[in-house]
Amino acid sequence: MNSYGLPFVGRVFRPGIILAACALLASSAAAQSAADYLIGPQDVLSIQVFDQTDLGGKYTVETDGTFSFPLIGRVKAAGMTLRGFETELKGKLADGYFKNPQVTVGVETYRSQRVFVMGEVRGPGPVPLTGGMTLIEALARAGSTLPTASGEVAIVRAPRGAKGPVMPNEEKDIDVVRASIKDLESGAMSQNVELHDGDTIFVPRAESIYVFGQVKNPGAYALVQRDTTVLQALSLAGGVTENGAMNRVKVIRIVNRDKKELKVKLTDMVRPGDTVVVPERFF
Repeated sequence: MNSYGLPFVGRVFRPGIILAACALLASSAAAQSAADYLIGPQDVLSIQVFDQTDLGGKYTVETDGTFSFPLIGRVKAAGMTLRGFETELKGKLADGYFKNPQVTVGVETYRSQRVFVMGEVRGPGPVPLTGGMTLIEALARAGSTLPTASGEVAIVRAPRGAKGPVMPNEEKDIDVVRASIKDLESGAMSQNVELHDGDTIFVPRAESIYVFGQVKNPGAYALVQRDTTVLQALSLAGGVTENGAMNRVKVIRIVNRDKKELKVKLTDMVRPGDTVVVPERFF
């Protein structure tokens, strides 16, 4: 209980909290599947050949999907996975040049593929798509979500050939995958969607509630979780003042364009657009 007789409430979920905590996990998972990344034009590859330092270096895949490699000449890389291209390059070097050459191929700079992160994030815009990138990693690279973000995101799969971000409400041949960051925080890693080239991650703004009357910080507050109680709403506003009548809290709600005044319990749920009012005590 606090000094105003208001019990402490479990922390209100903020979508941005999970991102920093999970960024390392997401990066680890991405590294595990990086070998499955499909090479594309303009990607810069880092190639190393064991005991042949002169062959190693950085190579840019040209617009036709090929590049020139010493001894071999033009090699096609676009459309192949890193693991597949390693095998291909190893075979070409073994064909009359080296015995059992050891080749490693990585991506120095990702340029061919990207996703777009839009909405309530600190740094909206395109994000280079690395191998195995997931939702959490993309949001972290966009600077994490803002406090005004809702707890759900929409991942829009763009139609083939799309060149820019696609919004969920656009009438196109798109597929929308919805994910709950709140569920991710609870350990539901199935919500950590693996991303595809051209995906748009849209983080909507949380709807607001309003808290007025005898509270410490009256005003509008983002409703970042749907199951927010009256008690939690009061906590968002800093709690009730000494003059607040806890037993007469009311909610003003618009129903079918009509304003209704409801007597509520502290355990009742608030809805988007509700105004919670704490009246003054009689004595």
